[in-house]
Amino acid sequence: MTPSKQEILAASSSWVAVVLNVVPGLGTGYLYQRRWRAYWITSGLATSWFVAGALLGGPEAGDLSQRDQLIGLAGLVVLAAITATEAGLSARRASLGAKQV
Repeated sequence: MTPSKQEILAASSSWVAVVLNVVPGLGTGYLYQRRWRAYWITSGLATSWFVAGALLGGPEAGDLSQRDQLIGLAGLVVLAAITATEAGLSARRASLGAKQV
């Protein structure tokens, strides 16, 4: 018998999902939780951020200023913080719901 999505999410550890979303910053905690839609959304946002930085950098993109590099890094850190928080809250919510049933 295959476990449901809610059972998989409830069985996942919230701290592992948070750490996996923070450290690489690309939504790997969602892979751990088997939440494919959230993973692909996060991957699309990270890719869009990279592409926007490359396009806005212009022809001299190889010589980015420190300010531009910090903006790029800040965007990825914000994305990692948001996804880590959401993954942790979802796992916690699912485990609390499973305990109540």
